[in-house]
Amino acid sequence: MTKVFMGVRLQRLREERSLTQAALARALGLSPSYLNQIERNQRPLTVPILLRIGSVLGVDPQIFSEHDSASLVADVRDVMGELPGSEGASLAELKMLVENMPGIARAILQLQRRYRMAAERAESLEAQFDSSDGNQASLTPSSDEEVRDYLNRRQNYIGELDEAAERIGANGADALRERLQRLHGVTVLAEPGGDVLLRKRRYDPQQHVLWVAASMNAGQQAFQMAALLGQLDHAQLIELLVDQAALSSEAARKGARLALSNYYAGAVLMPYAAFLQAAESSAYDIDLLAHQFGVGFEAVCHRLSTMQRPGASGLPVFFVRVDRAGNVSKRQSATAFHFSRVGGTCPLWIVYEAFSQPGRILRQIARMPDGSTHLWIARQVSTGPARFTAPSKSFALALGCDISQAHRLVYAKGLDLHDPSAATAIGTGCKVCERRDCPQRAFPSILPVSRMA
Repeated sequence: MTKVFMGVRLQRLREERSLTQAALARALGLSPSYLNQIERNQRPLTVPILLRIGSVLGVDPQIFSEHDSASLVADVRDVMGELPGSEGASLAELKMLVENMPGIARAILQLQRRYRMAAERAESLEAQFDSSDGNQASLTPSSDEEVRDYLNRRQNYIGELDEAAERIGANGADALRERLQRLHGVTVLAEPGGDVLLRKRRYDPQQHVLWVAASMNAGQQAFQMAALLGQLDHAQLIELLVDQAALSSEAARKGARLALSNYYAGAVLMPYAAFLQAAESSAYDIDLLAHQFGVGFEAVCHRLSTMQRPGASGLPVFFVRVDRAGNVSKRQSATAFHFSRVGGTCPLWIVYEAFSQPGRILRQIARMPDGSTHLWIARQVSTGPARFTAPSKSFALALGCDISQAHRLVYAKGLDLHDPSAATAIGTGCKVCERRDCPQRAFPSILPVSRMA
Protein backbone atom coordinates (compact mmCIF):
# COMPACT_ATOMS: atom_id res chain seq x y z
CA MET A 1 0.00 0.00 0.00
CA THR A 2 1.33 3.45 -0.90
CA LYS A 3 1.42 6.22 1.70
CA VAL A 4 -1.91 8.00 1.94
CA PHE A 5 -1.92 11.72 2.77
CA MET A 6 -5.54 12.81 3.10
CA GLY A 7 -5.51 14.91 6.23
CA VAL A 8 -8.06 17.46 5.06
CA ARG A 9 -10.52 14.66 4.27
CA LEU A 10 -10.06 13.27 7.79
CA GLN A 11 -10.45 16.77 9.27
CA ARG A 12 -13.73 17.19 7.41
CA LEU A 13 -15.07 13.88 8.76
CA ARG A 14 -14.11 14.95 12.28
CA GLU A 15 -15.77 18.35 11.96
CA GLU A 16 -18.96 16.81 10.51
CA ARG A 17 -19.25 14.83 13.75
CA SER A 18 -18.50 17.88 15.94
CA LEU A 19 -15.39 16.25 17.42
CA THR A 20 -12.35 18.13 18.64
CA GLN A 21 -8.90 16.95 17.67
CA ALA A 22 -8.29 15.83 21.25
CA ALA A 23 -11.55 13.83 21.40
CA LEU A 24 -10.87 12.01 18.13
CA ALA A 25 -7.26 11.35 19.16
CA ARG A 26 -8.48 9.68 22.37
CA ALA A 27 -11.00 7.56 20.45
CA LEU A 28 -8.30 6.45 18.01
CA GLY A 29 -5.71 5.82 20.71
CA LEU A 30 -3.37 8.48 19.32
CA SER A 31 -1.73 11.52 20.82
CA PRO A 32 -3.30 14.88 19.82
CA SER A 33 0.00 15.98 18.29
CA TYR A 34 0.16 12.83 16.12
CA LEU A 35 -3.40 13.38 14.86
CA ASN A 36 -2.60 17.03 14.22
CA GLN A 37 0.33 15.97 12.04
CA ILE A 38 -1.93 13.57 10.09
CA GLU A 39 -4.48 16.31 9.46
CA ARG A 40 -1.71 18.64 8.27
CA ASN A 41 -0.36 15.91 5.91
CA GLN A 42 2.89 15.67 7.82
CA ARG A 43 2.25 11.97 8.54
CA PRO A 44 0.49 9.39 6.35
CA LEU A 45 -2.63 7.41 7.21
CA THR A 46 -1.47 3.86 7.90
CA VAL A 47 -3.66 0.77 7.47
CA PRO A 48 -4.21 0.23 11.24
CA ILE A 49 -5.25 3.88 11.67
CA LEU A 50 -7.57 3.67 8.65
CA LEU A 51 -9.28 0.65 10.18
CA ARG A 52 -9.67 2.46 13.52
CA ILE A 53 -11.08 5.51 11.74
CA GLY A 54 -13.62 3.31 10.00
CA SER A 55 -14.70 1.80 13.31
CA VAL A 56 -14.77 5.02 15.34
CA LEU A 57 -16.36 7.32 12.75
CA GLY A 58 -18.59 4.66 11.21
CA VAL A 59 -17.28 5.11 7.66
CA ASP A 60 -15.95 2.75 5.03
CA PRO A 61 -12.14 3.08 4.85
CA GLN A 62 -12.59 2.94 1.08
CA ILE A 63 -13.37 6.68 1.17
CA PHE A 64 -9.59 7.11 1.44
CA SER A 65 -9.06 4.85 -1.60
CA GLU A 66 -6.83 6.09 -4.40
CA HIS A 67 -9.24 4.58 -6.98
CA ASP A 68 -11.59 7.52 -6.73
CA SER A 69 -8.70 9.96 -6.40
CA ALA A 70 -7.01 8.81 -9.62
CA SER A 71 -10.22 9.18 -11.61
CA LEU A 72 -10.89 12.62 -10.14
CA VAL A 73 -7.35 13.80 -10.85
CA ALA A 74 -7.71 12.80 -14.49
CA ASP A 75 -11.13 14.46 -14.76
CA VAL A 76 -9.96 17.72 -13.19
CA ARG A 77 -6.85 17.66 -15.38
CA ASP A 78 -9.08 17.48 -18.47
CA VAL A 79 -11.22 20.35 -17.23
CA MET A 80 -8.17 22.48 -16.44
CA GLY A 81 -6.85 21.79 -19.93
CA GLU A 82 -9.98 23.42 -21.38
CA LEU A 83 -9.66 26.60 -19.30
CA PRO A 84 -7.47 29.51 -20.45
CA GLY A 85 -4.73 30.50 -18.02
CA SER A 86 -4.75 27.17 -16.15
CA GLU A 87 -1.46 25.87 -17.61
CA GLY A 88 0.26 26.51 -14.30
CA ALA A 89 -1.64 23.76 -12.46
CA SER A 90 0.77 20.86 -12.13
CA LEU A 91 -0.21 17.22 -11.72
CA ALA A 92 1.12 17.29 -8.15
CA GLU A 93 -1.09 20.28 -7.30
CA LEU A 94 -4.16 18.63 -8.81
CA LYS A 95 -3.46 15.43 -6.90
CA MET A 96 -3.13 17.36 -3.65
CA LEU A 97 -6.45 19.13 -4.31
CA VAL A 98 -8.30 15.90 -5.09
CA GLU A 99 -6.89 13.80 -2.26
CA ASN A 100 -7.55 16.42 0.39
CA MET A 101 -10.63 18.22 -0.93
CA PRO A 102 -12.57 15.81 -3.17
CA GLY A 103 -15.75 17.82 -2.63
CA ILE A 104 -14.11 20.89 -4.15
CA ALA A 105 -12.79 18.79 -7.06
CA ARG A 106 -16.27 17.41 -7.78
CA ALA A 107 -17.69 20.93 -7.54
CA ILE A 108 -15.22 21.99 -10.26
CA LEU A 109 -16.44 19.13 -12.46
CA GLN A 110 -20.05 20.08 -11.76
CA LEU A 111 -19.36 23.71 -12.69
CA GLN A 112 -17.68 22.58 -15.91
CA ARG A 113 -20.62 20.28 -16.69
CA ARG A 114 -23.09 23.13 -16.18
CA TYR A 115 -20.95 25.48 -18.24
CA ARG A 116 -20.88 22.92 -21.07
CA MET A 117 -24.66 22.47 -20.88
CA ALA A 118 -25.14 26.24 -20.93
CA ALA A 119 -22.88 26.51 -23.97
CA GLU A 120 -24.82 23.76 -25.73
CA ARG A 121 -28.08 25.54 -24.91
CA ALA A 122 -26.70 28.79 -26.33
CA GLU A 123 -25.65 26.98 -29.52
CA SER A 124 -29.09 25.38 -29.76
CA LEU A 125 -30.80 28.75 -29.34
CA GLU A 126 -28.51 30.28 -31.95
CA ALA A 127 -29.29 27.45 -34.35
CA GLN A 128 -33.00 27.86 -33.61
CA PHE A 129 -33.00 31.60 -34.40
CA ASP A 130 -30.85 31.07 -37.49
CA SER A 131 -33.04 28.22 -38.74
CA SER A 132 -35.24 29.07 -41.70
CA ASP A 133 -37.68 26.21 -41.12
CA GLY A 134 -38.59 27.33 -37.60
CA ASN A 135 -37.95 23.95 -35.95
CA GLN A 136 -37.07 24.27 -32.30
CA ALA A 137 -33.86 22.69 -31.06
CA SER A 138 -33.94 20.47 -28.00
CA LEU A 139 -32.64 22.18 -24.87
CA THR A 140 -32.85 19.17 -22.58
CA PRO A 141 -29.40 18.34 -21.15
CA SER A 142 -28.22 14.77 -20.51
CA SER A 143 -27.82 13.64 -16.90
CA ASP A 144 -25.95 10.41 -17.73
CA GLU A 145 -22.60 11.76 -16.58
CA GLU A 146 -23.85 12.42 -13.06
CA VAL A 147 -25.15 8.86 -12.73
CA ARG A 148 -21.89 7.47 -14.10
CA ASP A 149 -19.91 9.55 -11.61
CA TYR A 150 -21.97 8.13 -8.75
CA LEU A 151 -21.46 4.54 -9.90
CA ASN A 152 -17.74 5.11 -10.40
CA ARG A 153 -17.46 6.52 -6.87
CA ARG A 154 -18.94 3.22 -5.71
CA GLN A 155 -16.46 1.36 -7.96
CA ASN A 156 -19.57 0.10 -9.79
CA TYR A 157 -20.34 -2.21 -6.85
CA ILE A 158 -23.61 -1.67 -4.97
CA GLY A 159 -23.30 -4.17 -2.14
CA GLU A 160 -26.76 -3.54 -0.72
CA LEU A 161 -28.44 -4.55 -3.97
CA ASP A 162 -26.00 -7.37 -4.72
CA GLU A 163 -26.61 -9.07 -1.39
CA ALA A 164 -30.38 -8.62 -1.69
CA ALA A 165 -30.30 -10.22 -5.14
CA GLU A 166 -28.40 -13.25 -3.88
CA ARG A 167 -30.95 -13.83 -1.13
CA ILE A 168 -33.95 -14.38 -3.41
CA GLY A 169 -32.41 -17.46 -5.03
CA ALA A 170 -34.57 -17.17 -8.17
CA ASN A 171 -32.94 -16.18 -11.45
CA GLY A 172 -34.84 -18.00 -14.21
CA ALA A 173 -37.67 -16.48 -16.23
CA ASP A 174 -40.27 -18.89 -14.80
CA ALA A 175 -39.14 -18.32 -11.20
CA LEU A 176 -39.17 -14.54 -11.62
CA ARG A 177 -42.59 -14.60 -13.27
CA GLU A 178 -43.96 -16.65 -10.37
CA ARG A 179 -42.38 -14.32 -7.79
CA LEU A 180 -43.88 -11.23 -9.41
CA GLN A 181 -47.30 -12.83 -9.42
CA ARG A 182 -47.10 -14.21 -5.86
CA LEU A 183 -45.64 -11.18 -4.08
CA HIS A 184 -46.98 -8.28 -6.14
CA GLY A 185 -49.87 -9.66 -8.17
CA VAL A 186 -48.09 -8.74 -11.40
CA THR A 187 -48.89 -10.69 -14.55
CA VAL A 188 -46.18 -10.87 -17.21
CA LEU A 189 -47.35 -10.80 -20.84
CA ALA A 190 -45.52 -10.67 -24.15
CA GLU A 191 -46.13 -7.57 -26.25
CA PRO A 192 -45.91 -8.42 -29.95
CA GLY A 193 -46.62 -4.90 -31.26
CA GLY A 194 -45.11 -1.51 -30.60
CA ASP A 195 -41.65 -0.23 -31.32
CA VAL A 196 -39.67 -2.97 -29.61
CA LEU A 197 -36.40 -1.32 -30.57
CA LEU A 198 -37.15 1.57 -28.25
CA ARG A 199 -39.22 -0.12 -25.53
CA LYS A 200 -38.19 -3.40 -23.95
CA ARG A 201 -40.76 -3.37 -21.16
CA ARG A 202 -43.91 -1.50 -20.23
CA TYR A 203 -45.43 -1.70 -16.77
CA ASP A 204 -49.05 -0.79 -15.99
CA PRO A 205 -49.24 -0.28 -12.18
CA GLN A 206 -53.04 0.07 -12.23
CA GLN A 207 -53.66 -3.26 -13.95
CA HIS A 208 -50.52 -4.89 -12.44
CA VAL A 209 -49.34 -6.05 -15.86
CA LEU A 210 -45.75 -6.12 -17.12
CA TRP A 211 -45.48 -6.19 -20.90
CA VAL A 212 -42.16 -7.43 -22.30
CA ALA A 213 -41.20 -7.38 -25.96
CA ALA A 214 -42.02 -10.71 -27.58
CA SER A 215 -38.93 -10.37 -29.79
CA MET A 216 -36.58 -10.76 -26.81
CA ASN A 217 -35.18 -14.14 -25.83
CA ALA A 218 -35.85 -15.80 -22.46
CA GLY A 219 -32.76 -14.30 -20.84
CA GLN A 220 -33.62 -10.76 -21.96
CA GLN A 221 -37.19 -11.14 -20.74
CA ALA A 222 -35.91 -12.45 -17.39
CA PHE A 223 -33.73 -9.34 -17.09
CA GLN A 224 -36.75 -7.06 -17.54
CA MET A 225 -38.71 -9.04 -14.93
CA ALA A 226 -35.83 -8.86 -12.46
CA ALA A 227 -35.49 -5.10 -13.00
CA LEU A 228 -39.16 -4.55 -12.15
CA LEU A 229 -38.79 -6.89 -9.19
CA GLY A 230 -35.99 -4.68 -7.89
CA GLN A 231 -38.21 -1.60 -8.18
CA LEU A 232 -41.05 -3.32 -6.30
CA ASP A 233 -39.12 -5.36 -3.72
CA HIS A 234 -36.53 -2.70 -2.87
CA ALA A 235 -38.14 0.65 -3.63
CA GLN A 236 -37.06 2.14 -0.29
CA LEU A 237 -33.47 0.91 -0.63
CA ILE A 238 -33.18 2.27 -4.17
CA GLU A 239 -34.63 5.62 -3.07
CA LEU A 240 -32.13 5.75 -0.17
CA LEU A 241 -29.24 5.08 -2.57
CA VAL A 242 -30.51 7.80 -4.92
CA ASP A 243 -30.71 10.25 -1.99
CA GLN A 244 -27.15 9.38 -0.95
CA ALA A 245 -25.95 10.05 -4.50
CA ALA A 246 -26.89 13.75 -4.04
CA LEU A 247 -27.81 14.25 -7.69
CA SER A 248 -28.61 17.72 -8.96
CA SER A 249 -31.80 17.14 -10.97
CA GLU A 250 -34.88 14.96 -11.11
CA ALA A 251 -33.74 13.70 -14.51
CA ALA A 252 -30.51 12.43 -12.93
CA ARG A 253 -32.47 10.84 -10.06
CA LYS A 254 -34.72 9.08 -12.55
CA GLY A 255 -31.67 7.83 -14.44
CA ALA A 256 -30.12 6.59 -11.19
CA ARG A 257 -33.28 4.65 -10.29
CA LEU A 258 -33.19 2.95 -13.68
CA ALA A 259 -29.46 2.19 -13.39
CA LEU A 260 -29.91 0.71 -9.90
CA SER A 261 -32.88 -1.45 -10.91
CA ASN A 262 -30.88 -2.72 -13.90
CA TYR A 263 -27.92 -3.37 -11.60
CA TYR A 264 -30.22 -5.46 -9.40
CA ALA A 265 -31.46 -7.39 -12.44
CA GLY A 266 -27.91 -8.28 -13.43
CA ALA A 267 -27.14 -9.39 -9.87
CA VAL A 268 -30.25 -11.61 -9.82
CA LEU A 269 -29.42 -13.35 -13.10
CA MET A 270 -25.71 -13.61 -12.26
CA PRO A 271 -25.45 -14.03 -8.44
CA TYR A 272 -22.15 -12.66 -7.18
CA ALA A 273 -20.51 -15.72 -5.60
CA ALA A 274 -21.60 -18.19 -8.29
CA PHE A 275 -20.71 -15.80 -11.10
CA LEU A 276 -17.27 -15.00 -9.66
CA GLN A 277 -16.45 -18.69 -9.28
CA ALA A 278 -17.55 -19.40 -12.84
CA ALA A 279 -15.59 -16.43 -14.18
CA GLU A 280 -12.37 -17.44 -12.43
CA SER A 281 -12.66 -21.11 -13.44
CA SER A 282 -13.28 -20.21 -17.11
CA ALA A 283 -10.53 -17.55 -17.26
CA TYR A 284 -13.22 -14.95 -17.91
CA ASP A 285 -14.48 -16.57 -21.12
CA ILE A 286 -17.42 -14.25 -21.85
CA ASP A 287 -19.22 -16.49 -24.35
CA LEU A 288 -19.00 -19.43 -21.94
CA LEU A 289 -20.35 -17.33 -19.07
CA ALA A 290 -23.19 -16.02 -21.25
CA HIS A 291 -24.23 -19.57 -22.09
CA GLN A 292 -23.96 -20.75 -18.48
CA PHE A 293 -26.11 -17.94 -17.05
CA GLY A 294 -28.51 -17.58 -19.97
CA VAL A 295 -27.68 -13.96 -20.74
CA GLY A 296 -26.05 -12.02 -23.57
CA PHE A 297 -22.46 -10.98 -24.23
CA GLU A 298 -23.10 -7.39 -23.15
CA ALA A 299 -24.78 -8.44 -19.89
CA VAL A 300 -21.71 -10.49 -18.94
CA CYS A 301 -19.34 -7.59 -19.74
CA HIS A 302 -21.48 -5.25 -17.64
CA ARG A 303 -21.53 -7.70 -14.73
CA LEU A 304 -17.75 -8.22 -14.87
CA SER A 305 -17.29 -4.49 -14.31
CA THR A 306 -19.18 -4.71 -10.99
CA MET A 307 -17.22 -7.51 -9.29
CA GLN A 308 -15.65 -5.43 -6.52
CA ARG A 309 -17.01 -6.97 -3.32
CA PRO A 310 -14.55 -6.30 -0.45
CA GLY A 311 -12.62 -9.48 0.28
CA ALA A 312 -13.98 -11.26 -2.81
CA SER A 313 -13.21 -9.07 -5.80
CA GLY A 314 -12.88 -10.26 -9.36
CA LEU A 315 -10.60 -9.08 -12.14
CA PRO A 316 -10.61 -5.24 -12.20
CA VAL A 317 -11.89 -4.33 -15.66
CA PHE A 318 -13.20 -1.36 -17.59
CA PHE A 319 -16.18 -1.61 -19.91
CA VAL A 320 -17.28 0.66 -22.76
CA ARG A 321 -20.10 0.62 -25.30
CA VAL A 322 -19.89 2.86 -28.38
CA ASP A 323 -21.81 3.31 -31.62
CA ARG A 324 -20.42 3.83 -35.11
CA ALA A 325 -20.34 7.60 -34.62
CA GLY A 326 -18.13 7.26 -31.53
CA ASN A 327 -20.85 8.12 -29.00
CA VAL A 328 -20.13 6.43 -25.67
CA SER A 329 -23.41 5.15 -24.18
CA LYS A 330 -21.88 3.02 -21.43
CA ARG A 331 -18.65 3.67 -19.57
CA GLN A 332 -17.77 1.83 -16.39
CA SER A 333 -14.46 1.31 -14.66
CA ALA A 334 -13.70 -0.80 -11.60
CA THR A 335 -10.16 0.61 -11.62
CA ALA A 336 -8.46 3.98 -11.84
CA PHE A 337 -8.57 3.90 -15.67
CA HIS A 338 -9.88 7.21 -16.97
CA PHE A 339 -12.29 7.79 -19.84
CA SER A 340 -11.97 11.33 -21.12
CA ARG A 341 -15.07 13.53 -21.00
CA VAL A 342 -13.88 15.75 -23.85
CA GLY A 343 -12.37 15.22 -27.26
CA GLY A 344 -14.13 11.97 -28.18
CA THR A 345 -12.26 8.66 -28.20
CA CYS A 346 -9.20 7.40 -30.03
CA PRO A 347 -9.73 6.07 -33.60
CA LEU A 348 -6.77 3.69 -33.13
CA TRP A 349 -8.65 1.88 -30.37
CA ILE A 350 -9.68 -1.67 -31.32
CA VAL A 351 -13.33 -1.04 -30.41
CA TYR A 352 -13.93 0.69 -33.78
CA GLU A 353 -12.41 -2.16 -35.75
CA ALA A 354 -15.11 -4.44 -34.29
CA PHE A 355 -17.78 -2.89 -36.55
CA SER A 356 -16.00 -4.19 -39.65
CA GLN A 357 -15.75 -7.73 -38.26
CA PRO A 358 -19.16 -8.47 -36.67
CA GLY A 359 -19.35 -11.47 -34.37
CA ARG A 360 -15.59 -11.76 -33.89
CA ILE A 361 -13.73 -11.03 -30.66
CA LEU A 362 -10.76 -8.79 -31.45
CA ARG A 363 -7.74 -8.22 -29.20
CA GLN A 364 -5.38 -5.31 -28.71
CA ILE A 365 -2.50 -4.47 -26.40
CA ALA A 366 -2.71 -0.70 -26.09
CA ARG A 367 -0.37 1.80 -24.42
CA MET A 368 -1.62 5.16 -23.11
CA PRO A 369 0.44 8.38 -23.21
CA ASP A 370 1.26 8.00 -19.49
CA GLY A 371 2.90 4.63 -20.19
CA SER A 372 0.14 2.44 -18.74
CA THR A 373 -0.63 -0.58 -20.90
CA HIS A 374 -3.84 -2.58 -21.14
CA LEU A 375 -5.25 -5.62 -22.87
CA TRP A 376 -8.51 -4.83 -24.68
CA ILE A 377 -11.02 -7.12 -26.32
CA ALA A 378 -13.80 -5.79 -28.53
CA ARG A 379 -16.85 -7.22 -30.25
CA GLN A 380 -19.73 -5.83 -32.28
CA VAL A 381 -23.23 -6.72 -31.05
CA SER A 382 -26.73 -6.00 -32.36
CA THR A 383 -29.95 -5.67 -30.42
CA GLY A 384 -33.58 -5.79 -31.47
CA PRO A 385 -35.13 -7.38 -34.55
CA ALA A 386 -34.11 -5.95 -37.90
CA ARG A 387 -36.73 -4.84 -40.42
CA PHE A 388 -36.37 -3.31 -43.86
CA THR A 389 -37.48 0.09 -42.56
CA ALA A 390 -35.85 -0.24 -39.13
CA PRO A 391 -32.38 -1.83 -38.87
CA SER A 392 -31.30 -3.32 -35.57
CA LYS A 393 -29.23 -1.30 -33.12
CA SER A 394 -25.52 -1.92 -33.53
CA PHE A 395 -22.86 -1.28 -30.89
CA ALA A 396 -19.26 -2.20 -30.23
CA LEU A 397 -18.34 -3.40 -26.77
CA ALA A 398 -14.84 -3.14 -25.31
CA LEU A 399 -13.59 -4.79 -22.13
CA GLY A 400 -10.09 -4.10 -20.83
CA CYS A 401 -7.75 -4.65 -17.92
CA ASP A 402 -4.28 -3.58 -16.87
CA ILE A 403 -1.54 -5.59 -18.58
CA SER A 404 -0.35 -6.87 -15.19
CA GLN A 405 -3.67 -8.73 -14.82
CA ALA A 406 -4.07 -9.79 -18.46
CA HIS A 407 -2.67 -13.30 -17.89
CA ARG A 408 -5.90 -14.13 -16.01
CA LEU A 409 -7.92 -13.74 -19.22
CA VAL A 410 -8.37 -16.53 -21.74
CA TYR A 411 -8.01 -13.84 -24.41
CA ALA A 412 -4.33 -13.36 -23.54
CA LYS A 413 -3.39 -16.76 -24.97
CA GLY A 414 -0.81 -16.46 -27.73
CA LEU A 415 0.01 -12.81 -27.01
CA ASP A 416 3.39 -11.58 -25.81
CA LEU A 417 2.26 -9.43 -22.90
CA HIS A 418 5.81 -8.30 -22.10
CA ASP A 419 6.87 -7.05 -25.53
CA PRO A 420 6.68 -3.22 -25.56
CA SER A 421 6.70 -3.16 -29.39
CA ALA A 422 3.50 -5.20 -29.48
CA ALA A 423 1.47 -2.36 -27.96
CA THR A 424 -0.51 0.11 -30.07
CA ALA A 425 -0.05 3.72 -28.96
CA ILE A 426 -3.52 5.17 -28.32
CA GLY A 427 -4.91 8.11 -26.35
CA THR A 428 -7.99 9.22 -24.45
CA GLY A 429 -9.22 11.50 -27.26
CA CYS A 430 -7.62 13.93 -29.69
CA LYS A 431 -8.38 17.11 -27.75
CA VAL A 432 -6.72 15.81 -24.57
CA CYS A 433 -4.10 13.53 -26.12
CA GLU A 434 -0.42 14.29 -25.53
CA ARG A 435 0.91 12.54 -28.65
CA ARG A 436 2.12 15.07 -31.22
CA ASP A 437 3.11 12.50 -33.87
CA CYS A 438 -0.17 10.56 -34.06
CA PRO A 439 -1.12 9.79 -37.69
CA GLN A 440 -4.85 9.77 -36.82
CA ARG A 441 -5.08 13.13 -35.06
CA ALA A 442 -8.39 14.82 -35.94
CA PHE A 443 -8.18 17.94 -33.73
CA PRO A 444 -5.33 19.91 -32.18
CA SER A 445 -4.78 19.16 -28.52
CA ILE A 446 -6.05 21.65 -25.95
CA LEU A 447 -3.19 20.68 -23.60
CA PRO A 448 -0.25 23.06 -23.14
CA VAL A 449 2.67 22.43 -25.50
CA SER A 450 4.90 21.62 -22.50
CA ARG A 451 2.81 18.52 -21.77
CA MET A 452 2.76 17.16 -25.34
CA ALA A 453 4.77 13.97 -25.89
